[in-house]
Amino acid sequence: MPTIVVEVMPKPELLDPAGKAVAAAIARSGVGAVDGVRIGKRFELHVDGPVTDEVRAEAERLAAELLSNDVIEDVIGISVLDEADA
Repeated sequence: MPTIVVEVMPKPELLDPAGKAVAAAIARSGVGAVDGVRIGKRFELHVDGPVTDEVRAEAERLAAELLSNDVIEDVIGISVLDEADA
């Protein structure tokens, strides 16, 4: 069963308090190489049947209209995983 993965991130110009908290925790743990953290969302849409152009277009519509808030978030990726990739 293929899976469509939709990745959503906060717009770069917006503050990410959760990301700042995680970055601070990483720094406290002694890891100095991490400079910052941004936290986003990942949605996995399991598809019954092949991912056709129409199914992908519907996933893109869902990503824009339902899975993200275009005022504060960007859809940064939509990809398709096969069973072998999952």
